[in-house]
Amino acid sequence: MIISHILLAVFAVFFGLKNLISKKGDKTHKVIGWIWVLLMLYVSISSFWIKELNDGTYSWIHLLSVWVIISLALAIYFIKKGKLILHKIFMIGNFIGLSVAGLFTLFPGRFIPQALGLF
Repeated sequence: MIISHILLAVFAVFFGLKNLISKKGDKTHKVIGWIWVLLMLYVSISSFWIKELNDGTYSWIHLLSVWVIISLALAIYFIKKGKLILHKIFMIGNFIGLSVAGLFTLFPGRFIPQALGLF
């Protein structure tokens, strides 16, 4: 579960970045946006099965996963209602959260550095 979680999170970073720098509102933006939403949903939901890194219990990061699910739903709701600014705020916020969470995984003592034998 950890490997698929990490792999799809990395894909989410690239798809999210692509959509942030691309033209907004066209078919490509919408398709990439839905792919990104699905990736983010997988990453956030899969986190609930990753507890072995915290002695088998949930941690504060799982609260962020709940927030991601809620804020993705809000972003979709806002774009359907034509509230572009609110859609943009929630999508950018999710991307920033994904990026910051990814950076934290690189800290010493975390899974990725240990798996790569860095620390």
